[in-house]
Amino acid sequence: MRSHSRIAPALFGVLAACAADQEPSRPNVLFVFSDDHAAQAISAYGSVLNRTPNIDRLAREGMLFRNAFVTNSICAPSRATVLTGQYGHLNGVPTNRDSLHSTAITFPGLLRDAGYQTAIVGKWHLKARPRGFDHYEVLRDQGTYYNPVFFTPDDSVAYEGYTTDLITDRALAWLEHGRDPERPFLLMYQHKAPHREWAPGPEQLDLYEAGDLPEPPTLFDDWVGRSSAARTQEMTIARDLTERDLKLVPPSNLTDGQRARWDAAYAPRNEELATAGLEGEALVRWKYQRYIKDYLRVIASVDDNLGRVLDYLDRAGLAENTVVVYTSDQGFFLGEHGWFDKRWMYEESLRTPLLVRWPAAITPGSVNEDLVQNLDLAETFLELAGVPVPPGMQGRSLVPLLRGQTLPDWRDAIYYQYFEYPGWHMVRRHYGIRTRSHKLIHYYEIGEWELFDLEADPQELHSVWGYPAYAGIQARLSQRLDSLRAHFAVPAQDAVPYVPWPPDPAG
Repeated sequence: MRSHSRIAPALFGVLAACAADQEPSRPNVLFVFSDDHAAQAISAYGSVLNRTPNIDRLAREGMLFRNAFVTNSICAPSRATVLTGQYGHLNGVPTNRDSLHSTAITFPGLLRDAGYQTAIVGKWHLKARPRGFDHYEVLRDQGTYYNPVFFTPDDSVAYEGYTTDLITDRALAWLEHGRDPERPFLLMYQHKAPHREWAPGPEQLDLYEAGDLPEPPTLFDDWVGRSSAARTQEMTIARDLTERDLKLVPPSNLTDGQRARWDAAYAPRNEELATAGLEGEALVRWKYQRYIKDYLRVIASVDDNLGRVLDYLDRAGLAENTVVVYTSDQGFFLGEHGWFDKRWMYEESLRTPLLVRWPAAITPGSVNEDLVQNLDLAETFLELAGVPVPPGMQGRSLVPLLRGQTLPDWRDAIYYQYFEYPGWHMVRRHYGIRTRSHKLIHYYEIGEWELFDLEADPQELHSVWGYPAYAGIQARLSQRLDSLRAHFAVPAQDAVPYVPWPPDPAG
């Protein structure tokens, strides 16, 4: 399965020759991918909630992107876009229900064909068997926070412990013992965390016990002044968090020792709630504190484990020739608008962290303000390795930006589309465009629009669609939106079928 079925033999020969010539200088790539990590929960991005010293180290020693966005804020589509450099309507993964086809051209497959060793450890979430990798150990679907099963090409192995720690253990095992030190490598080190239901590890259970964390100013947003879609979602902290989310019941697969440690942390907290008699806004505030503290506890483990890997690169003498990328598959709501989860084109969901350390080229402490997307990552990794970018990829390499170049022809707008309705959280299908100063969103199934002035209204509380003062901007954005849809070959008719919700148990 090593040869890539979509690469012509002649091209492969050229790539192999190039690889032989460039072998000493081609950098290793460590791609660190978390799940649902909001940029506003990283101290390098100005978090008022938590500290992330190891992620911050990448910002201090590399480049932080302030305007990094996704093409579709949901797990599987984002992962497919990273791998293929294509929007979901082209790569075949517009929703979480879809799987990546075995014939898809992916950057790991291209790197492997060009002489890189390729490995993925952790969350995969694309249903089909991973392809393009010399080595993989991946979780089934979302995986569990405790005592996970890892699937390899030959077996499945159950481990006891906390999944974030174990993913790091397996990644380090491959780095230390599973690779050829004479060849460059790509390692995709991909966490389950901080995905719902935010189950903290044993070392983080007692964090954030002292007092309440700040509430977002829009925690009690009433969604007036926007599309009806904002009022029909099912992702509110007030109504939609479950007992498992709130840790009123523990994870179901804990060992006796893990359960004892868990109960020692949560039983007293839950008893306090039972006797408090909270209701109304007071209960929402309690739910927010329970949610946000658990979310941040989970992130603390991701940050701690990233530190383990960065320390290994230093000890092994690999840091100077390894490009380290930290990002997330999408953003996340941390109580803004009264919500948790993602899916929307609103800023907290659309925006993702992106930090890159590349000692050979990046000026330490650099900050980039260009509009970039997860659509650009495949092309970036290919250019780093000296591999030609296939014409079917739709993004653009970030390498010139990493080198500090200013490109006058860089994009002035990004395109976004969300397809999965009906489904979890009941967010309506929508597409839109974001520029540096404005955002236009079309909820195309219900015929509603939103227009936001991001400079005057950064919290996106008041749509100005239809306002006479914005008529010119509205017309220009509408025209630009049409041009982007044509550029990215978005079909006029939505190809994603309607799926009954809840799913028909007989089906």
